[in-house]
Amino acid sequence: MANARTIGVPKGIEERIESRSGFKVIPTDYKTLCEAHYYVLQNTTAVDPYMSKNEKWLQAEHKRNFSSWFKRKIETELARPKNTISQQIRWLAHEPKREVLSYSGYGIGGYYYNTSDHDSRSTTQNSGVMVEAESLHMSTAKDKNPIYADMLYYGVIEEIWELNYTQFKIPVFWCKWVDNKGGVKVDENGFTLVDLNKEGDPNDQFIFASQAKQVFYVNDPNGGRWSVVLTTKPKLYDRGDVCDNIEETPSFSRGLPESDDIDNEDVAYVREDCEGIYVEEDTTSRKKRKRT
Repeated sequence: MANARTIGVPKGIEERIESRSGFKVIPTDYKTLCEAHYYVLQNTTAVDPYMSKNEKWLQAEHKRNFSSWFKRKIETELARPKNTISQQIRWLAHEPKREVLSYSGYGIGGYYYNTSDHDSRSTTQNSGVMVEAESLHMSTAKDKNPIYADMLYYGVIEEIWELNYTQFKIPVFWCKWVDNKGGVKVDENGFTLVDLNKEGDPNDQFIFASQAKQVFYVNDPNGGRWSVVLTTKPKLYDRGDVCDNIEETPSFSRGLPESDDIDNEDVAYVREDCEGIYVEEDTTSRKKRKRT
């Protein structure tokens, strides 16, 4: 994702997980877990030296085989005396546990998110997300000269997971993304509109929680299938275990809100149950690459 920090894992800088709610441990199907794990490997700076530089192979064969190859490669290197494999690489190669920690709510980076299922039973909306990605564009399947371009992607959080790598946990969002081809447009007034029913690539759904930016969707006053995208600024959190100024925006089913409803800095909601955990993070920034 463009301008989004790679989550990394143990690197010395800690990012505060500001709050969590709706905790449960769930078993996952292996295919979906592998997709989440591959996303972590693909977007962790320390794994770069093991990644292929051949983009077309990376996008196809690499995705199917890289995780298992990476695990065997690291196991072989660990068997050598005086190897230099870091703890980060060792546990990433070991793969996450099959049981993931699932949440209905998660506070990180100044935003508070909920899953779409939680929103469906609530009067507020916190499941909308946006990411900026460096996307690989190919004119045809046989295009030998693909190009990259930065694009915004809009979606809704379906699941909030913490992947457990034994020595550290990595929070990810499993999202339903809107297809940019026909599902996103800009109207004559400069507003971005999305068709939330037009789903994008079902095999490219995960992002790091730290990469997300929160957005809200409101029904287009002109009707139809389109929703207007509203952005919001990160909220401030007080020091210690108390979160400050968590503001919820009215549900998009209520129509366009007044400006005071969108960003009222005088309103503050103080939570008393916000004891956080820490996820150590790589400070290296890198653009995540996404197929289109």
